[in-house]
Amino acid sequence: MNKKIKITEVVLRDAHQSLLATRLRYEDMESTLKLIDDVGYWSVESWGGAIFDSCIRYLGEDPWERIRNIKSHMPNTPQQMLLRGQNLLGYKHYADDLVYKFVETAKKNGVDVFRVFDAMNDERNIKKALEAVIEVDGHAQGTISYTTSPVHNYDVWVSMAQKLQDYGAHSIVIKDMAGLLSPYVGFELVSRLKEVLEVPLHLHSHATTGYSTTTAIKGIEAGLDGVDASISSMSMTYGHSATETIVGALNDSEYETNIELDKLTPIASEYRKIRKKYKQFEGSLKGVDARIITSQVPGGMLTNLEKQLRDQNAIDRFDEVLDEIPIVRKDLGYIPLVTPTSQIVGTQAVINVLSESRYQTLTKETQAILKGEYGRTPASVDKELQQKYLDGKDPITCRPADLISNDEFAATSNKLSEIIKTENLEIELNDENVLIYALFPEIGLNFLKNKSNKDYFEDAPVEFEETNNLYKVVIDENEYFVDYSNVDSPNIINEGKADNTPTKNIAPTGKATSINAPLGGNIFNIALAEGSSVSEEDTVIILEAMKMETAVKTPVSGVISKIYVNEGDKVNPGDPLFEVS
Repeated sequence: MNKKIKITEVVLRDAHQSLLATRLRYEDMESTLKLIDDVGYWSVESWGGAIFDSCIRYLGEDPWERIRNIKSHMPNTPQQMLLRGQNLLGYKHYADDLVYKFVETAKKNGVDVFRVFDAMNDERNIKKALEAVIEVDGHAQGTISYTTSPVHNYDVWVSMAQKLQDYGAHSIVIKDMAGLLSPYVGFELVSRLKEVLEVPLHLHSHATTGYSTTTAIKGIEAGLDGVDASISSMSMTYGHSATETIVGALNDSEYETNIELDKLTPIASEYRKIRKKYKQFEGSLKGVDARIITSQVPGGMLTNLEKQLRDQNAIDRFDEVLDEIPIVRKDLGYIPLVTPTSQIVGTQAVINVLSESRYQTLTKETQAILKGEYGRTPASVDKELQQKYLDGKDPITCRPADLISNDEFAATSNKLSEIIKTENLEIELNDENVLIYALFPEIGLNFLKNKSNKDYFEDAPVEFEETNNLYKVVIDENEYFVDYSNVDSPNIINEGKADNTPTKNIAPTGKATSINAPLGGNIFNIALAEGSSVSEEDTVIILEAMKMETAVKTPVSGVISKIYVNEGDKVNPGDPLFEVS
């Protein structure tokens, strides 16, 4: 009897997160859900990862409604989500009670399979989430976030897999987010894991380096029980191996998927049309990017990194950032690059490149890694850098969540309730809304306030009409012609060539020193008021840029004579923030 290989389809989550910066709207995927449900997949990854964030930050969609709708149209197929362990879907650790509440609510809304990982591969940060999934009768899948470094080897991965199995995981997955797992290394790794595991073993691998399909086949030969893939029209480059390729490669072999290729054709056809609508969010990669073997940047991070650099008017410095990423990763203890650490390392690398000196400015999240707030790093962090930001304090060595009061959900609910009453908001105080606010306080509250105002949200897909090398872009009924003959530096013809030179963030104006935004983003917090006395290196403004918080400090002592922005404002690189006289 042929061995059954379980296939997980990722087009509804990781495929568009990797290829289209997580911008695919539910309205565009709905027509394909019945087709996908009829295929016979082991599971469909449709939620989690950056979906929740993107829904409330950019799309104006309720993420809870999205998973409910998907589940209602796909009653025959288990729905799968990617869960960041103690981080849930945010960028910091949450208390155990909030983890349990989130998992319980996700299960009620339609999630069946929970792929639980930790960006540090610190098993202590995975254990509670796995226990929560088991408690609500979900499928708990423990995750190895695969990476390479001087401190990672087969023994490390085997030990981690055994711990996850001991925690009660129903299956284990090798999550190869940057496509670093080569075919023969993959064969050896799977062989060693299968020697010690009693639960099924799956593989999730990105195609960025060109390894993924061959690695999947070699892994299956070594004993893999399941693999992830994406429908062909939403596959490869930053994404994953094509579903049709994996299924076809296993036909007439000792393995079978029980999936008919004919059932995949109409799905691929629909997503071929849908993808054109989101062309503005595509990265520039057209084939394999072997640089990733060194930089280890995951596919989803690459497309977002390109967009972030364009937002900072610095796309011409993309290669510099790729070169900087391994340096930052080493200084932070060879952490794997997977959300949120990929964003933390990537954003810090961008800031390092755009600043006058490396680590001139550290994001709040980079400092948190140095302090131990994310957990145990695979190797020691740079001690000099760590001491600079610890101010003589000892780093955290326990499980970080042990330091968080275990009443976070109730406290957050009370806080949101008070905001609703004080501001007289028409927001229902239910578990789902409290969780939105808990995970993303500022972004989440803005979403809840503007949920019915679709004009508030950014990045709706625009329509493209190709004319030679020009595309007609229609935004708010205005037409712009964009020259995409050079995809790295698109020129808006009726606006003149884009300026890719970042503006200096310090500019003397008379007797005052004006401090400008070093990055584009949102004003998260204004720490000091006009008239406040400041010393050099005092934090005046917290800027949320590229989903990270960056402190904007004064480079001189004096008095804040002018603040040009308000909390919640959006700023571009070089916009004036405040003056010190």
